[in-house]
Order: sequence, then C-alpha cells, then structure tokens
Amino acid sequence: NRAVWRALEDAHAAGKVRVIGVSNFLRDDLENLLTGCRVRPAVNQLLLHIAGTDLPLLDYCTRQDIRVEAYSPIAHGEALKNPAIVKMAEKYGVSAAQLCIRYVLQLGAVALPKTADPAHMESNADVDFAIPEEDMEALKNMERIANYGEFSAFPVFSGKPLA
Repeated sequence: NRAVWRALEDAHAAGKVRVIGVSNFLRDDLENLLTGCRVRPAVNQLLLHIAGTDLPLLDYCTRQDIRVEAYSPIAHGEALKNPAIVKMAEKYGVSAAQLCIRYVLQLGAVALPKTADPAHMESNADVDFAIPEEDMEALKNMERIANYGEFSAFPVFSGKPLA
C-alpha cells in the first residue's frame, strides 16, 4: 500500500491528479499509510449502508479529515428487500432507496448509488428530508445484512465474503 501511495503522491505533486484517496481501507490500513505519507487521503470509499455501518471506522475517518464515500448505499439492492427499511421509508413517504441515501448523508458520508435509469437518478437525488435521531439509531443498529446475493463475493476482496 505504501509503495502505491507514494506513486499517487508523486502524480499529485506533478499535477497529474488533484485529489487522491483509498478504497476499503480499515483503520489499521489507514494508520499504516498516515504514519509516512506526504499527502493525506482525501477519501476512503467503503461499503456503507443501513445494516452495514462500521461506525468506529466512520468516526476514525472523520477525525482524520478523510471523507467517506459509500459506494453501495443501497447494499447492492439488498436494502430494498428488507421489510424494516421499507416500512421506515413508508413512514417518511419516500422509497427505501431514498431512505438509504439520506441515512448515509446524515452520517456525514457521500452516497454513490449505482443506477443507469434516469428516473432512479432523479429519485435518488430527491432526499430533502431528515431522519430523526431515534430512527437513525434504529437504522445504525439494524441487524447486519449477511448475504448480498450475487454480490457476496466481490473481486476486490479476492472472492472473500463482504460481511
């Protein structure tokens, strides 16, 4: 990781890139990088969603001024199948996807939902509502999603399960 990071720092110093970051770095990975870096990571892309929130890692990144990007705020679509998430979304008159995106935003992270459907893109951006703290706590403490279906083995993890 350090050798690759040095190459990114060199590209940054040369003006070839404006911002550099990491993906799927845990606290130990970040601490290792931060002990010798010239440029701090601007972002850490993580699997972050309702029923899959690593609050200590999110807090650590925040304290280190590393922005967290949730690359699958809808849990690879599995959150849309969760009755508790769907029920809470109905409470606010929004879709489960919108609730998931709002949740990530209220945690202080950036949500990167994946869709090719323009209608979904528009709907995903319509998250101008707030989740009260009581419901945020319920969502933070929801039982973890154990199976992401076809996405349970993700190439970046060398086929290891995500959960």
